[in-house]
Amino acid sequence: MGMTIAGLAREGGVGVETVRYYQRRRLLDTPDRPDGAGTTGGIRRYGNEDVRRLRFIRSAQAAGFTLEQIGELLALDATDDRARARQLANERIAALDAKIEELERVRISLRRLARECGDGPDGPCPILTAFEAD
Repeated sequence: MGMTIAGLAREGGVGVETVRYYQRRRLLDTPDRPDGAGTTGGIRRYGNEDVRRLRFIRSAQAAGFTLEQIGELLALDATDDRARARQLANERIAALDAKIEELERVRISLRRLARECGDGPDGPCPILTAFEAD
């Protein structure tokens, strides 16, 4: 007996609406509703593979992959296309390297401004004036 959508969400560390969103984006399968009592039928059940896939999606997002890229990675998993998976990873690494360089430049600038603010003469702190519009 599998878990409900609430159980899947809990295991994946997300909310039920996030699971439904991933289903609409076709990143997660929506199991068939089994025949059951009442007008709505039975309750959909999810298994360990659904949990694994949900956790993969969350981890890939944390690494900065877009949902489109995650969908492609999931599709590649079925085809074993390592070259394309490696290409996607290398593209993400290049984007991270660019962001790191940008953040390092910002850090250097802020350190300089903080030093000038502490060492400077009376008047407005350079940090406060650095972000004024031209």
